[in-house]
Amino acid sequence: MMASVARDDLARRDDPTSPPDLVRLLTFVTSFFVGGTERQVANLSRAIDLTRFDLRFACLVRRGEFLARTVRPDSAVDEYRVRNLYGIRSIEERWRLFRSLQAKDVHIIHTYNFYANAFAIPAARLAGTPVVIASIRDQGDHITRNQNRVQKVVCEMAHCVVTNAEAVRRQLVAEGYSPWKLQVIHNGVAIPDNPQPETRGRVRQELGLPPGAPLVAAICRLAPCKGVQFFLAAAANLASRWPDVRFLIVGDGPSRGELERTAARLGLTGRLLFTGSRSDIPEVLAELRVCVLPSLFEGLPNILLESMAMRIPVVATRVGGTPEAVEDGVTGILVPPRDPGSLARAVEHLLEDPEAGRRMGEAGRERVIARFSIERMVRATESLYIQLLQQRRGRVSAPLLRAAGPRAVSGASRPMELDR
Repeated sequence: MMASVARDDLARRDDPTSPPDLVRLLTFVTSFFVGGTERQVANLSRAIDLTRFDLRFACLVRRGEFLARTVRPDSAVDEYRVRNLYGIRSIEERWRLFRSLQAKDVHIIHTYNFYANAFAIPAARLAGTPVVIASIRDQGDHITRNQNRVQKVVCEMAHCVVTNAEAVRRQLVAEGYSPWKLQVIHNGVAIPDNPQPETRGRVRQELGLPPGAPLVAAICRLAPCKGVQFFLAAAANLASRWPDVRFLIVGDGPSRGELERTAARLGLTGRLLFTGSRSDIPEVLAELRVCVLPSLFEGLPNILLESMAMRIPVVATRVGGTPEAVEDGVTGILVPPRDPGSLARAVEHLLEDPEAGRRMGEAGRERVIARFSIERMVRATESLYIQLLQQRRGRVSAPLLRAAGPRAVSGASRPMELDR
């Protein structure tokens, strides 16, 4: 009751720094470190229509490489520093978020992945925020069973749960999530032009790679769920038959030391290079013959779409949302997870038949343009926001919805019914 009264008092006072006819949208992330979710948040923030949305950010850790790429220089980011989700400090910080949501009269809060979902959603519902949206963008392989239970409870509080793949949606339905709350919006990536001639060869020269050597790479965070150990086994299988081929592992993470020791044990020293994290992924991709994604679990990996957009043929494991992007034999090759023999055979096919790789690369780019562009992702997200506001129209003003405009509504993928 107290929360309702406070909400009524504060709702009359629009945030003076925000025009009253904009949809006030708060995006809540865990941090801005490099990751697939953070990349998609950055893509959305740079392309969302700021004539209709007043976009603001909050986080648990105000650090990371994507901070500058996501947040405008003149924008503040509210940070809620907690050591865990269950202590006194966490309660105090949730209360601070609750007061902020009311004081700024936020219309929509969109939280991303476990820690942001678990921290922010209860406070947002208590504050009476009109639309509360959660995101689950993977198959839950990196969180514990208890954390999965917590996430399910808080996501039931949300008005909508956005996933980035049908495979994730199906898994959540099987786990008992309310199907009518689940909405799929696939990742969106930039569609690059052909690399400029002056940039070609720079990556090879920097890494000390022979100019004509075919390059096969796995580009990912180095964690057990990414299956890089199976890529190493496949590379060892191929190395003796393809003496000119070089292998790259691009990325960093907790498994790097163990993977480096495995590569040495497999005799890949001198044939395989760990590059660490790089900020020039398009230039790296432009040099590849094949991009390999050996993941054991996935939502919808950005690097898969980025490779296809660059016309690079992909070999990927048939997990998560990957088959939603890769049509086997047409836009790439799908193989079973944990199967280095199948991985090696698929890569070898593309090494033996460059023309097949070229056809798959062209088909992959066309598929990304048609289904996985940033523009398509942004339109779908804006449409969802306005659709949910309309369905909660008793909680927001009619002038606000009119100002948001009909364009956003037209792209909604399917109707939703919200709990009242």
